[in-house]
Amino acid sequence: MKFQPIVKTLPPLGRAGMRLITLSAFAAFALSGCATQSSSSAVYKASETQREQTVRMATVEAVRKVMIQRDSKGIGTIGGAVVGGIAGSSVGQGKGSDIGTVLGAIGGMVAGQAIEQQANQREGLEITIKYDNGDRRVIVQEADLDVKVGDRVRIVSGAGVIRVSK
Repeated sequence: MKFQPIVKTLPPLGRAGMRLITLSAFAAFALSGCATQSSSSAVYKASETQREQTVRMATVEAVRKVMIQRDSKGIGTIGGAVVGGIAGSSVGQGKGSDIGTVLGAIGGMVAGQAIEQQANQREGLEITIKYDNGDRRVIVQEADLDVKVGDRVRIVSGAGVIRVSK
């Protein structure tokens, strides 16, 4: 049994078509932004406001610096590929331009991914606390709070989110 392709050939896009696709992808990248979620004790999402939350007091037993790595959305990789592809397409003519586009896109992908990964890293604190009833917990959040061993802190929790504050 021989299968026939549904689409036999695609019409050539040409240089203008490729640039249109590239610019469209870049526009999508730019409009999507580089929004990141905050794990700061001082930042609340709109959905977390006007809700009752539980407050408990605890004592800090240990504080350790950590790095918080947010999930990558691939925006840097896509944006880098688009920018690299545009830059590479200006090299040479004909097949040289095509090769430049591919190499530029690959180089842009690598650079964009590295930039996004760096942008998604935040300094954080792993805070070990002891509640007044003797229970111990570890909470990780952005390093936006100056806490030391022995400090009394408030633990605010609700809707699956927990924060350490003074």
